Amino acid sequence: MPHSYRQQESTKSRDIAPKKRPSALAEFWHFLRHNKKWWLLPIVIVLLLLGLLVLLGGSAIAPFIYPLF
Repeated sequence: MPHSYRQQESTKSRDIAPKKRPSALAEFWHFLRHNKKWWLLPIVIVLLLLGLLVLLGGSAIAPFIYPLF
C-alpha cells in the first residue's frame, strides 16, 4: 500500500469520528430555541429553586430560610 493511501484512510476515519456531545444545559437551550418551547423555562426555574430550597432546608442555613415562609 502506498503511503498516500494510508494517509487518506486516516483522514476519512477522522472525519467520521464521533463528535464531542454538548452538555445537558446546551442541549436543553438548543431544544428551547429551535422548538420554541419557551413556556418550559419558568417551570424548570421553579423546580430548580424548589430543589435548592430542599437542599438548603437540611443545612445550617435552615433557620434563616424558615422565616421567609
